[in-house]
Amino acid sequence: MTQKKIFICDDDMGIVNMLEMMLELTDANVITESNSLLAYDRLLAERPDVFIVDLWMPEMGGNEIIEKIRTSEELKDTYILCISASRDGELVAMKAGADIFLPKPFDMDEILTIVEGALETNDI
Repeated sequence: MTQKKIFICDDDMGIVNMLEMMLELTDANVITESNSLLAYDRLLAERPDVFIVDLWMPEMGGNEIIEKIRTSEELKDTYILCISASRDGELVAMKAGADIFLPKPFDMDEILTIVEGALETNDI
């Protein structure tokens, strides 16, 4: 079985680093990107099982990346967890095609549970 991949995209490096450290508890390879403009091409190259994305980022919002993923044949099965401190974040994220939304600040145990569940579901 190939190693699972988790891809994190957030412009806040503190959040990226914290998520990366926490998700190293899984058996998955953790990939990070803080520049939202580079995220989609890296997603195509990496083909992660789980994508964790911030909703509001400079240049390209997480909702735009989610919409591109959902129209991509190569990435359509990627599980998407969207995070944001935005009041209307859940509505925007779900409308774009996210599988689940968590408001910031979030509980790390909850993220770990969600990601581990998504990785298990994607086992072939």
